[in-house]
Amino acid sequence: MRILLVGGEAELSAELLEYIGDLGDEWEVQSVPDGSAAIVAVASATIDAIIVAPLLPDLAPATLLGQIRTLRPETIRIALIDGNNPQRAPSARIIGVAHRFLPLPLSPEVLLEALTSLEELRELLDSPHLRQAIGRIEKLPSPPHLYLSLMHALEEDEESNAAEIAKLVAADPAIAAKVLQLSNSAFFNNGRAISDLRGAVTRLGLSTLRDLVLASEVFALPGVSGPERNALQTRALMASRLAARLLPASSAELGATAALLADIGLLLPGVRDERQPAAEDDPRPGHAEAGAYLLGLWGLPMPIIEAVAFQLQPGRSNVRSFWVAGAVHVATALAAGHAVDEQYLASVGMLPKLEQWREQAENLLEISVEA
Repeated sequence: MRILLVGGEAELSAELLEYIGDLGDEWEVQSVPDGSAAIVAVASATIDAIIVAPLLPDLAPATLLGQIRTLRPETIRIALIDGNNPQRAPSARIIGVAHRFLPLPLSPEVLLEALTSLEELRELLDSPHLRQAIGRIEKLPSPPHLYLSLMHALEEDEESNAAEIAKLVAADPAIAAKVLQLSNSAFFNNGRAISDLRGAVTRLGLSTLRDLVLASEVFALPGVSGPERNALQTRALMASRLAARLLPASSAELGATAALLADIGLLLPGVRDERQPAAEDDPRPGHAEAGAYLLGLWGLPMPIIEAVAFQLQPGRSNVRSFWVAGAVHVATALAAGHAVDEQYLASVGMLPKLEQWREQAENLLEISVEA
């Protein structure tokens, strides 16, 4: 594997570089000082993974990674973040272009786990069997255009004001009505009615609004009956709210969106529900991997795709710490009344929190019933 480090070797310890060097001839690390040199390096040779420092002398990390995405979409894109400030969320721009965020100082084990899990996920999404199965579907759902427009607007200008965002939502009256309906539900409203989109943006915040827009678009897809779709949406919203509570502020938004989309594969025809028993010779793809594949086609952030793909087996993500995939596993299981993988929680040191999470899920369930 060829790894390109952007921002100088000071970001990686001598121990880490020595560790990678000892992995064998198949691993090669190249270092460049800035974004311009990185673009030249990626354009002139195949780079398997690029690791970008938090600050570069010429380009913003998100700008560089966006250009790498266009130039070499197959390259794994990793953004380094300040590990001393875990409560600071990655910017909307960097979330849209990075596959993974890793904290500084970076340990050899964390880097290796990240590269291994991303390679495994890339192999899953590139599976000929999965491509063939999804390819049989005559018409795949279109990407959630309004959600992606909101993400694009925030990538371009993180200071987009409430009026500008509300104008985007208002361009689709059906979704605007659904957003107002959902924002006044017990899930998102603390008692005072929201009567206009600008007020919804201001009071709910952009991350919640994006999830409401996403829910409105995704669960309007054809393929399931009205009552079934409503039940699926209610369960998804509950899982989304719960997942956000299981993670620190820096990851809560990713967890909420991933949990909201976890069961999107169930909206596809010819897909089996992996929570239900299936015959060994059942050729249908599972809803988790099918949903992840669809989100990959839509170009959603990799942490969300990974969490959807591994929601039933979070240990497959090869991330030792409890992160988005783990939170989505717990949230979707509790929202659906299914068993949680306690062995996994024990392995990441989170099993003692399970009872507290069950209580939170029960409280959210009561709210959904009242709503």
